Amino acid sequence: MPGLLLDTLNGKIADRRPVWLMRQAGRYLPEYRALRAEKGGFLELVYDSEAAAEITLQPIRRFGFDGAILFSDILIVPHALGQDLQFLAGEGPHLSPKMVDTALDALTPAPHHFDPIYETVRLCRAQLPEGVTMLGFAGSPWTVATYMVAGQGSKDHHVTRAMAYRDPQAFGAIIDAIVESTIEYLCRQIEAGAEAVQLFDSWSGSLSPRQFERWVVAPTVRIVDAVRAKHPDTPIIGFPKGAGAKLPAYARETGVDAVGVDETQDPRWVHRELPDGLPVQGNLDPLLLISGGNELEEAARDVLAAFEGRPHVFNLGHGIDKTTPIAHVERLLEIVRG
Repeated sequence: MPGLLLDTLNGKIADRRPVWLMRQAGRYLPEYRALRAEKGGFLELVYDSEAAAEITLQPIRRFGFDGAILFSDILIVPHALGQDLQFLAGEGPHLSPKMVDTALDALTPAPHHFDPIYETVRLCRAQLPEGVTMLGFAGSPWTVATYMVAGQGSKDHHVTRAMAYRDPQAFGAIIDAIVESTIEYLCRQIEAGAEAVQLFDSWSGSLSPRQFERWVVAPTVRIVDAVRAKHPDTPIIGFPKGAGAKLPAYARETGVDAVGVDETQDPRWVHRELPDGLPVQGNLDPLLLISGGNELEEAARDVLAAFEGRPHVFNLGHGIDKTTPIAHVERLLEIVRG
């Protein structure tokens, strides 16, 4: 049976909203922290299919979410394209060589990095309860490129934005490589058992409208068209965090089946401006899950009310924070599930 989440992504409205939370498999769970202490670093967990499947399933067992999001990372794509990837304690991800001063053809592709991810999807799909949707994902080309070009994360993506202006041909080649790799990656996830996939464009808000069209919308269209050509029945969720007033254009032009909404957006404006019937996902502020109390309850009910009459997947506006109390997640689920 498809399940509540999959039905909603396909445009149906039910009596109850499906719910899952971005980064729901992670550091706020004691069972995750115990497994990580046993197994080692983050990347080691990602490439250990049995461990990654166990982590993916942990929040399903604890909370009964309607969707299980693959435990992995958006930087698997640049790792497979040939960059070295490390996660350093207290510093986050580092990629080398930096593409701001390295030619793309200097990289030696390493597509074998994808194989354990596909195995994780297979293991999860085999163990998920009936009706729980298996969600695969990838980073969108712009967001992935910001890490590839600068070699690490940044606050304003100055290095990447400057390269896109200064040398659009070289930057376009990086985007093209990410697009082609992402198409293959998502299709293989679907073939391994993913029932829906999400494109995370976490840094789309750093671009001007013209650059947003060029480096967010256009590459997303190519991915959506190619994945849909092979897997027409698999919903694709687009999450352009920080898109702001550009969100309706993103929804119309990319062709995604559902749109993720971040916490900075007014949900009533989103409901009014997006195409009728387009499923939406979001958009509770993750910080409210830390604070809890009346503010959490009122905000959750406001999100539910704002998207009344539209297919809606309840989620956060971004990933759950590692300091989130489990009791607050339990309370949120009580509210969403009525």
